[in-house]
Amino acid sequence: MRRARLRFALHLLVASWLLLAATAFAADYPARPIHLIVPFAPGGGNDTIARLVGDKLGAELGQPVVIDNRPGAGGVVGAEAAARAAPDGYTLFLGGVGSHAINPNLHAHLSYDPIKDFAPITLVASAPLILVVHPSVPAHDVRELVALAKAKPGSLNYASNGNGSSSHLAAVMFSSMTGVDMVHVPYKGLSPALTDLLSGQVQLMFSSVVAILPHVKAGKLRALAVSGKDRLSLMPELPTIAESGVPGYQSSSWYGILAPAGTPPDIVSRLNAALVKVVGQRDVREALAKEGADAVGNSPEAFGAFIQAEKQRLGEVIRTAKLPMQE
Repeated sequence: MRRARLRFALHLLVASWLLLAATAFAADYPARPIHLIVPFAPGGGNDTIARLVGDKLGAELGQPVVIDNRPGAGGVVGAEAAARAAPDGYTLFLGGVGSHAINPNLHAHLSYDPIKDFAPITLVASAPLILVVHPSVPAHDVRELVALAKAKPGSLNYASNGNGSSSHLAAVMFSSMTGVDMVHVPYKGLSPALTDLLSGQVQLMFSSVVAILPHVKAGKLRALAVSGKDRLSLMPELPTIAESGVPGYQSSSWYGILAPAGTPPDIVSRLNAALVKVVGQRDVREALAKEGADAVGNSPEAFGAFIQAEKQRLGEVIRTAKLPMQE
């Protein structure tokens, strides 16, 4: 009995010491630069948002935030690197709809778990897509497009950034909810897809706001609707798809900051407070709006619940479309 009490006391002492050490560690955080892994190459929308938020976060915490681009396999390479990093608050990850909602439903043997391997910090921004058509398409709104597609099943071709991309799934959801039959033409990225859309080789596409807006303003493409739940501040006259006769439709890209699982709660809380403050700054919100994104900023719990919901929602879309699983 005495030996058992001594063992219990020893365990309690060790646990107390570890708690005190973790608290002291969190109190000194951050003591050196923080690395923010971005799972795509420099220059894209993910990279732009990471650098915008990273600069502001560094100023808020008093330590630089170094952007670490790890492109490859549709975001898998960067996500795996972040998941395997030390859970000490010095490695963060810019996750999104691809890394945490699409890839888990498309890869049979994903090298990371989007839920178990990460500690959510906050949802930074949500970015809807714009449904655009080539000017040769005789449809000036969503209702006319649906009527045209139903009158001529299989006659409309839509481009996407690739199989399983957010632009592809937005179109799959649109087809499913409207009952239209359109032909998918996947491309290896936005640039070749946009080239063929502008030339009329394909008739329509769901695209990011920043990439498509100049062509809409120049009259080279016609915007029909926005895919998010709200209208865009950049184009307030453009209705949502839900407003245009497809109630309940909503599809957006999103960006959030996560840490490796096991990161001390005090550090997660500190990062959350700093990031919510950053995202709430007027110049940051305006800069995000110019990128076609709406600033969010929420709690770790709310962000975690959002990821779970997105993973389930897009899993249903992928299964409905019968997209093939990848290794």
